[in-house]
Amino acid sequence: MSLLSESQINDNLKKLNDWEFKNNAVSRSFNFSSYMRGIDFVNSTASLAEEENHHPDITIGWCIVKIKFTSHDLGGVTEDCINMAKLVTKLFEEKVTK
Repeated sequence: MSLLSESQINDNLKKLNDWEFKNNAVSRSFNFSSYMRGIDFVNSTASLAEEENHHPDITIGWCIVKIKFTSHDLGGVTEDCINMAKLVTKLFEEKVTK
């Protein structure tokens, strides 16, 4: 897998709400109504990442979770990062509408 160009990344992010490209990574913050809902989301994200074999950096705060994808091996954003951003967005949408 190879790195995406900045224009390829930006084109993909136009289809993903609230994701941003910065410091060779794509990231987004997710807000929750309670701390434990955020933790549940983190656990689901971790399981998904394990299934897909592409793992994010995760920062947990009070009612907020920040997810960041980059290829640590290649030092930038790949198609796998974009695919995981899509999957995590879908997961979030499913969790908040439950």
